[in-house]
Amino acid sequence: MNLNTWFQKILLLCLGSMLVAPIALLSFSKESFQSPSGIALELDYRALQPGEVVLVIQKEKPGVTGMTVHFLDKVFSAVRGEKGGALCALVGLDVDVKPGSYPLGIELDKDNGEKEELQREILILPKKFQQRKFRVKAETLNPPPKLQARIKTESELMQAIYKQITPEWLAEGEFIIPFEAKAWPNFGQRRIYNNVPRSIHSGVDLLTPWGSPIRASNSGRIVLARDLVLPGRSVIIDHGMGLYTFYCHLSRISVKEGAMVKKGDIVAKSGNTGRSTGPHLHWAVKLQETRVDPFSLLGLPLI
Repeated sequence: MNLNTWFQKILLLCLGSMLVAPIALLSFSKESFQSPSGIALELDYRALQPGEVVLVIQKEKPGVTGMTVHFLDKVFSAVRGEKGGALCALVGLDVDVKPGSYPLGIELDKDNGEKEELQREILILPKKFQQRKFRVKAETLNPPPKLQARIKTESELMQAIYKQITPEWLAEGEFIIPFEAKAWPNFGQRRIYNNVPRSIHSGVDLLTPWGSPIRASNSGRIVLARDLVLPGRSVIIDHGMGLYTFYCHLSRISVKEGAMVKKGDIVAKSGNTGRSTGPHLHWAVKLQETRVDPFSLLGLPLI
Protein backbone atom coordinates (compact mmCIF):
# COMPACT_ATOMS: atom_id res chain seq x y z
CA MET A 1 0.00 0.00 0.00
CA ASN A 2 1.51 3.36 -0.96
CA LEU A 3 1.43 6.39 1.32
CA ASN A 4 -1.40 8.19 -0.49
CA THR A 5 -3.63 5.12 -0.36
CA TRP A 6 -2.97 4.73 3.37
CA PHE A 7 -3.86 8.38 4.01
CA GLN A 8 -7.05 8.10 1.99
CA LYS A 9 -8.31 5.01 3.76
CA ILE A 10 -7.80 6.52 7.22
CA LEU A 11 -9.48 9.86 6.53
CA LEU A 12 -12.37 8.39 4.58
CA LEU A 13 -13.10 6.18 7.56
CA CYS A 14 -13.02 9.21 9.88
CA LEU A 15 -15.12 11.62 7.83
CA GLY A 16 -16.96 9.48 5.33
CA SER A 17 -20.51 9.62 6.69
CA MET A 18 -20.30 12.80 8.77
CA LEU A 19 -22.69 15.60 7.95
CA VAL A 20 -21.28 19.03 7.39
CA ALA A 21 -22.87 21.37 9.92
CA PRO A 22 -22.91 25.16 9.96
CA ILE A 23 -20.77 26.85 12.57
CA ALA A 24 -22.82 27.93 15.56
CA LEU A 25 -21.40 29.95 18.43
CA LEU A 26 -23.20 29.53 21.73
CA SER A 27 -23.98 32.50 23.93
CA PHE A 28 -21.51 33.11 26.72
CA SER A 29 -22.19 32.94 30.44
CA LYS A 30 -20.78 35.34 33.02
CA GLU A 31 -20.30 34.71 36.73
CA SER A 32 -19.49 37.74 38.88
CA PHE A 33 -18.09 37.43 42.41
CA GLN A 34 -15.75 39.19 44.82
CA SER A 35 -12.63 38.42 46.78
CA PRO A 36 -12.84 38.67 50.60
CA SER A 37 -11.59 42.27 50.39
CA GLY A 38 -14.14 43.22 47.74
CA ILE A 39 -12.08 42.94 44.54
CA ALA A 40 -14.46 42.29 41.63
CA LEU A 41 -13.85 39.14 39.57
CA GLU A 42 -15.65 37.45 36.69
CA LEU A 43 -15.68 34.12 34.83
CA ASP A 44 -16.68 34.16 31.14
CA TYR A 45 -17.24 30.90 29.25
CA ARG A 46 -19.31 29.19 26.60
CA ALA A 47 -19.84 26.16 28.83
CA LEU A 48 -18.19 24.48 31.81
CA GLN A 49 -17.51 21.22 30.02
CA PRO A 50 -14.50 19.28 28.70
CA GLY A 51 -12.78 21.04 25.81
CA GLU A 52 -13.80 24.57 26.79
CA VAL A 53 -11.91 27.78 27.61
CA VAL A 54 -12.69 29.85 30.70
CA LEU A 55 -11.71 33.52 30.88
CA VAL A 56 -10.95 34.81 34.39
CA ILE A 57 -11.20 38.59 34.66
CA GLN A 58 -10.14 40.86 37.52
CA LYS A 59 -11.98 44.13 37.02
CA GLU A 60 -9.86 47.26 37.04
CA LYS A 61 -9.04 48.27 40.60
CA PRO A 62 -6.24 50.48 41.96
CA GLY A 63 -3.66 48.62 43.98
CA VAL A 64 -3.95 45.25 42.18
CA THR A 65 -0.81 44.58 40.14
CA GLY A 66 -1.19 40.97 39.08
CA MET A 67 -3.25 37.79 39.12
CA THR A 68 -2.42 34.09 38.87
CA VAL A 69 -4.95 31.30 38.43
CA HIS A 70 -4.33 27.70 39.55
CA PHE A 71 -6.33 24.83 38.08
CA LEU A 72 -5.56 21.11 37.93
CA ASP A 73 -1.82 21.44 38.60
CA LYS A 74 -1.40 24.19 35.99
CA VAL A 75 -0.67 27.85 36.59
CA PHE A 76 -2.25 30.42 34.27
CA SER A 77 -0.84 33.94 34.58
CA ALA A 78 -2.96 36.99 33.83
CA VAL A 79 -2.10 39.82 31.46
CA ARG A 80 -3.23 43.42 31.38
CA GLY A 81 -3.93 45.48 28.28
CA GLU A 82 -1.39 48.01 27.06
CA LYS A 83 -3.70 50.83 28.16
CA GLY A 84 -4.34 49.33 31.58
CA GLY A 85 -7.75 47.99 32.48
CA ALA A 86 -8.75 44.49 33.51
CA LEU A 87 -6.42 41.57 34.16
CA CYS A 88 -7.32 38.49 32.11
CA ALA A 89 -6.25 34.85 32.38
CA LEU A 90 -7.29 32.00 30.08
CA VAL A 91 -7.86 28.56 31.62
CA GLY A 92 -8.22 25.41 29.51
CA LEU A 93 -10.52 22.51 30.38
CA ASP A 94 -8.95 19.61 28.53
CA VAL A 95 -11.13 17.44 26.32
CA ASP A 96 -10.38 14.52 28.64
CA VAL A 97 -11.13 16.21 31.99
CA LYS A 98 -13.63 14.22 34.04
CA PRO A 99 -16.94 15.83 35.07
CA GLY A 100 -17.07 16.96 38.68
CA SER A 101 -16.37 19.83 41.03
CA TYR A 102 -12.86 21.31 40.93
CA PRO A 103 -11.21 24.14 42.89
CA LEU A 104 -10.15 27.18 40.89
CA GLY A 105 -7.53 29.06 42.88
CA ILE A 106 -6.96 32.77 42.33
CA GLU A 107 -4.01 34.71 43.73
CA LEU A 108 -4.04 38.51 43.58
CA ASP A 109 -0.87 40.59 43.89
CA LYS A 110 -1.13 44.05 45.47
CA ASP A 111 1.16 47.04 45.16
CA ASN A 112 1.85 46.97 48.91
CA GLY A 113 3.49 43.57 48.52
CA GLU A 114 0.60 41.62 50.00
CA LYS A 115 -1.19 38.74 48.31
CA GLU A 116 -4.83 37.80 48.54
CA GLU A 117 -5.91 34.25 47.80
CA LEU A 118 -9.35 32.82 47.19
CA GLN A 119 -10.80 29.60 45.89
CA ARG A 120 -13.94 29.05 43.83
CA GLU A 121 -15.42 25.67 43.01
CA ILE A 122 -16.40 25.17 39.39
CA LEU A 123 -18.65 22.33 38.33
CA ILE A 124 -17.61 20.72 35.06
CA LEU A 125 -20.63 19.10 33.45
CA PRO A 126 -20.49 15.99 31.26
CA LYS A 127 -20.24 16.36 27.51
CA LYS A 128 -21.02 13.60 25.07
CA PHE A 129 -18.56 13.50 22.21
CA GLN A 130 -19.10 11.57 19.03
CA GLN A 131 -17.71 8.05 18.92
CA ARG A 132 -16.99 6.11 15.76
CA LYS A 133 -16.07 2.44 15.51
CA PHE A 134 -14.29 0.96 12.53
CA ARG A 135 -13.31 -2.55 11.48
CA VAL A 136 -10.31 -2.41 9.18
CA LYS A 137 -7.35 -4.49 8.10
CA ALA A 138 -4.48 -4.27 10.58
CA GLU A 139 -2.06 -2.85 8.01
CA THR A 140 -4.42 0.07 7.36
CA LEU A 141 -3.80 1.47 10.85
CA ASN A 142 -0.05 1.75 10.56
CA PRO A 143 2.09 3.88 8.26
CA PRO A 144 4.87 2.29 6.24
CA PRO A 145 7.82 1.40 8.53
CA LYS A 146 10.16 3.85 6.82
CA LEU A 147 7.97 6.75 7.94
CA GLN A 148 7.48 5.75 11.56
CA ALA A 149 10.75 7.32 12.77
CA ARG A 150 9.96 10.60 11.04
CA ILE A 151 6.43 10.67 12.46
CA LYS A 152 7.82 10.11 15.96
CA THR A 153 10.36 12.92 15.57
CA GLU A 154 7.72 15.33 14.29
CA SER A 155 5.38 14.44 17.15
CA GLU A 156 8.14 15.13 19.69
CA LEU A 157 8.88 18.46 18.00
CA MET A 158 5.26 19.60 18.32
CA GLN A 159 5.07 18.45 21.94
CA ALA A 160 8.21 20.48 22.72
CA ILE A 161 6.68 23.57 21.08
CA TYR A 162 3.47 23.31 23.11
CA LYS A 163 5.42 23.00 26.36
CA GLN A 164 6.96 26.45 25.88
CA ILE A 165 5.21 29.39 27.53
CA THR A 166 5.97 32.83 26.14
CA PRO A 167 5.44 35.20 29.10
CA GLU A 168 4.17 38.07 26.92
CA TRP A 169 0.65 38.22 25.48
CA LEU A 170 1.11 38.56 21.72
CA ALA A 171 -2.55 38.48 20.67
CA GLU A 172 -4.84 41.49 20.27
CA GLY A 173 -8.50 41.42 21.21
CA GLU A 174 -10.92 38.66 20.25
CA PHE A 175 -9.91 35.64 18.17
CA ILE A 176 -11.37 35.11 14.70
CA ILE A 177 -12.08 32.05 12.61
CA PRO A 178 -9.30 31.48 10.02
CA PHE A 179 -11.78 30.90 7.20
CA GLU A 180 -15.54 31.47 7.18
CA ALA A 181 -16.84 28.02 6.38
CA LYS A 182 -19.00 25.13 7.49
CA ALA A 183 -17.43 22.65 9.87
CA TRP A 184 -17.57 18.99 10.69
CA PRO A 185 -18.78 18.73 14.32
CA ASN A 186 -15.90 16.43 15.16
CA PHE A 187 -13.97 18.09 17.97
CA GLY A 188 -13.38 15.46 20.64
CA GLN A 189 -14.49 12.59 18.45
CA ARG A 190 -13.38 9.24 19.87
CA ARG A 191 -12.12 6.84 17.22
CA ILE A 192 -12.06 3.11 17.88
CA TYR A 193 -10.41 0.77 15.40
CA ASN A 194 -10.92 -2.97 15.73
CA ASN A 195 -12.29 -2.41 19.27
CA VAL A 196 -9.16 -0.53 20.33
CA PRO A 197 -9.32 3.24 21.12
CA ARG A 198 -6.75 4.94 18.91
CA SER A 199 -7.19 8.70 18.98
CA ILE A 200 -9.21 11.74 19.96
CA HIS A 201 -9.81 14.40 17.32
CA SER A 202 -8.51 17.50 19.08
CA GLY A 203 -9.46 20.12 16.49
CA VAL A 204 -12.24 21.02 14.08
CA ASP A 205 -12.30 20.48 10.33
CA LEU A 206 -13.46 23.42 8.20
CA LEU A 207 -14.77 22.80 4.69
CA THR A 208 -12.41 25.04 2.72
CA PRO A 209 -12.09 24.90 -1.09
CA TRP A 210 -8.58 24.14 -2.30
CA GLY A 211 -6.39 27.25 -2.32
CA SER A 212 -8.58 29.31 0.02
CA PRO A 213 -6.72 31.98 2.04
CA ILE A 214 -6.16 30.93 5.66
CA ARG A 215 -5.85 33.81 8.11
CA ALA A 216 -4.14 34.05 11.49
CA SER A 217 -6.78 33.71 14.22
CA ASN A 218 -4.89 36.37 16.14
CA SER A 219 -1.54 38.11 16.29
CA GLY A 220 1.49 36.11 17.32
CA ARG A 221 4.78 34.48 16.32
CA ILE A 222 5.13 31.69 13.77
CA VAL A 223 6.84 28.84 15.61
CA LEU A 224 6.32 26.12 13.00
CA ALA A 225 5.89 26.39 9.24
CA ARG A 226 6.88 23.19 7.48
CA ASP A 227 5.74 20.02 5.76
CA LEU A 228 4.96 17.14 8.15
CA VAL A 229 4.00 13.55 7.41
CA LEU A 230 0.55 13.27 8.99
CA PRO A 231 -0.73 16.88 9.10
CA GLY A 232 0.93 17.80 5.79
CA ARG A 233 1.98 21.41 5.38
CA SER A 234 1.36 23.01 8.75
CA VAL A 235 1.57 26.30 10.64
CA ILE A 236 1.61 26.87 14.40
CA ILE A 237 1.20 30.38 15.87
CA ASP A 238 2.29 31.24 19.40
CA HIS A 239 -0.06 33.87 20.84
CA GLY A 240 1.73 34.03 24.18
CA MET A 241 0.87 32.79 27.68
CA GLY A 242 0.90 29.17 26.47
CA LEU A 243 -1.82 29.62 23.80
CA TYR A 244 -1.22 28.19 20.32
CA THR A 245 -3.32 27.82 17.17
CA PHE A 246 -2.57 25.06 14.66
CA TYR A 247 -3.47 24.98 10.94
CA CYS A 248 -2.75 21.96 8.74
CA HIS A 249 -3.36 20.08 5.46
CA LEU A 250 -2.29 23.29 3.71
CA SER A 251 -1.39 23.53 0.02
CA ARG A 252 0.94 26.48 0.51
CA ILE A 253 2.61 28.17 3.48
CA SER A 254 3.01 31.95 3.19
CA VAL A 255 5.02 32.64 6.36
CA LYS A 256 8.37 31.69 7.83
CA GLU A 257 9.26 30.42 11.28
CA GLY A 258 10.12 33.27 13.61
CA ALA A 259 8.00 35.84 11.76
CA MET A 260 5.44 37.98 13.58
CA VAL A 261 1.92 38.12 12.14
CA LYS A 262 -1.13 40.24 12.83
CA LYS A 263 -4.67 39.00 13.32
CA GLY A 264 -6.21 38.39 9.92
CA ASP A 265 -2.90 38.10 8.04
CA ILE A 266 -2.88 35.37 5.40
CA VAL A 267 -0.52 32.65 6.62
CA ALA A 268 -1.31 29.90 4.13
CA LYS A 269 -3.71 28.48 1.57
CA SER A 270 -5.92 25.49 2.26
CA GLY A 271 -5.14 22.20 0.66
CA ASN A 272 -5.15 18.44 0.80
CA THR A 273 -1.70 17.50 2.09
CA GLY A 274 -0.79 14.86 4.65
CA ARG A 275 -3.49 12.50 5.91
CA SER A 276 -6.27 14.04 3.88
CA THR A 277 -8.51 12.98 1.01
CA GLY A 278 -10.14 16.31 0.23
CA PRO A 279 -9.49 20.01 0.68
CA HIS A 280 -10.20 21.13 4.23
CA LEU A 281 -8.56 22.95 7.12
CA HIS A 282 -7.84 21.22 10.40
CA TRP A 283 -7.83 24.01 12.99
CA ALA A 284 -6.85 23.33 16.59
CA VAL A 285 -6.00 25.19 19.80
CA LYS A 286 -3.68 24.22 22.64
CA LEU A 287 -3.64 26.17 25.91
CA GLN A 288 -0.72 25.05 28.06
CA GLU A 289 -1.03 21.62 26.42
CA THR A 290 -4.77 21.36 27.15
CA ARG A 291 -6.83 20.47 24.06
CA VAL A 292 -9.74 22.85 23.67
CA ASP A 293 -12.39 23.46 21.03
CA PRO A 294 -11.31 26.48 18.94
CA PHE A 295 -14.90 27.71 18.83
CA SER A 296 -14.92 28.04 22.63
CA LEU A 297 -12.24 30.73 22.25
CA LEU A 298 -14.17 32.86 19.76
CA GLY A 299 -16.16 35.70 21.23
CA LEU A 300 -14.36 35.87 24.57
CA PRO A 301 -13.78 39.56 25.48
CA LEU A 302 -10.00 39.43 25.44
CA ILE A 303 -7.84 42.53 25.80
